[in-house]
Amino acid sequence: MTTILIVDDDPHIAELIEVYLLNEGFSINKAKDGIEAIDLFNRVPVDLIILDIMMPRMDGFEFCKKVRKQHQVPILMVSAKVEDMDKIVGLMTGADDYMTKPFNPLELMARVKALLRRANYKQSGQDDGILKVGSFEIDKNSHTVSVEGEQIKLTAREFEILYLLAKHRGRVFSSDEIFEKVWNEPCEGANKTVMVHISNLRDKLNAAVLSETVIQTVWGVGYKIEK
Repeated sequence: MTTILIVDDDPHIAELIEVYLLNEGFSINKAKDGIEAIDLFNRVPVDLIILDIMMPRMDGFEFCKKVRKQHQVPILMVSAKVEDMDKIVGLMTGADDYMTKPFNPLELMARVKALLRRANYKQSGQDDGILKVGSFEIDKNSHTVSVEGEQIKLTAREFEILYLLAKHRGRVFSSDEIFEKVWNEPCEGANKTVMVHISNLRDKLNAAVLSETVIQTVWGVGYKIEK
């Protein structure tokens, strides 16, 4: 089930949004400020965030910046701040969309669904060769992997292995399959070769973002990247 995090210190607004989201079949988590939201976000998987700006302890701008340091989850800002500069700041800190209060709940639902479609489109590998896995952006066209604009130096084989697993997230590939698809050669005792490349690839990814384990080992079967 798709989970949406509502971050708003106004309980009436949060409840209104929650009612409409529940009617659409979404699972809901709520937080009253940025600090509470960060704690929830780090503990519970979230597919989209609806975020107020003016909140106590930590406002929406600061929360958005903290999330964007590690994650690309869609963020929809909903705020009473109506000035163009507020919208620009919101988008520059990492929001994907911005709505002003008061808002039409049906329009809010339409924007939520549009953001989720866009996120799913990217994850499916149909976004011009660019895939996003956690904090990592994998660009097939330029053969680069980056985190927050900083490129990670990979060999051609390491990149192809990562792209293969990222494009088919959730599917387990055996060492033989990886070798045949990446090296384009019949597999003849290539298990150790693949293991070495996977190990080197993991070391480089972990050096860039220590908190994220991208490539999972399925013992006795192969490797995968979780959906």
